[in-house]
Amino acid sequence: MIALLLVAGYATRLYPLTLNTPKPLLPVGPKAMLDYITDEIDTLPDISKILLVTNHRFADNFQEWADARMEAQQAALSSSDIEEGKKITPIEVIDDGTTDNSNRLGAIGDIQFVIDQCGVDEDMVIIAGDNLFTYKLRDMYDFFRAKNKDTLIAIHVEEIEQLRKLAVATLDEEGKVLDLAEKPQEPKSTTAIYATYFYRRETLPLIRQYLDEGNTPDAPGNFPSWLYKRQDVYAYRASGTCIDIGTPENYKEVCDNYKEILGG
Repeated sequence: MIALLLVAGYATRLYPLTLNTPKPLLPVGPKAMLDYITDEIDTLPDISKILLVTNHRFADNFQEWADARMEAQQAALSSSDIEEGKKITPIEVIDDGTTDNSNRLGAIGDIQFVIDQCGVDEDMVIIAGDNLFTYKLRDMYDFFRAKNKDTLIAIHVEEIEQLRKLAVATLDEEGKVLDLAEKPQEPKSTTAIYATYFYRRETLPLIRQYLDEGNTPDAPGNFPSWLYKRQDVYAYRASGTCIDIGTPENYKEVCDNYKEILGG
């Protein structure tokens, strides 16, 4: 399985914090936002590589982060870890060549760019790298393996204004998606779908079909909204939430309360 982190945005709402530092590398407590996400990826048993797709402006920033993370992990390996054959999952930074919002590829466009550039032919877990979350990836992974179906993350959200900013699903008792809409004005449920996806390798060619049909390359939730009408898609009902750090004031609040929010 390949892990793909989507970090090609510019986070202009967070200016001036993100003028020279990408949002996923902003510190929250003792480490960068992106470290919390990759720590969760490291709980998965069969990740062969972590791919990180970014824009040209911030590619060097992410490469420095990736090098430092892998160096620190390597230094932390104990002799017993080495004897047991434990290895550090490699992180590869991919520059999509874009420079600002006017020429960005969009999240789904970036997914296809990575599939093409890297010749990806494995199951994938795809995560937006600019939001913190408190649900457990391993639990979602186990559900994905048990169902052997493309899997979304489902979180209960009561606030209608928040639901209007997200993908909203209707699920059956087993978690099968019966209806899914990206940013609906009239949400049909309180089941929000956040940007964490497990896709089977057999599904990956459909991303190209989706784009070739002229569908929007933006907002990764648009693809599963199209996909569930063509094949079975499931959602794992998770406890926890996803935290959107959208403004400098919101970022300060999260930093001030990160132990309570993230549980440690």
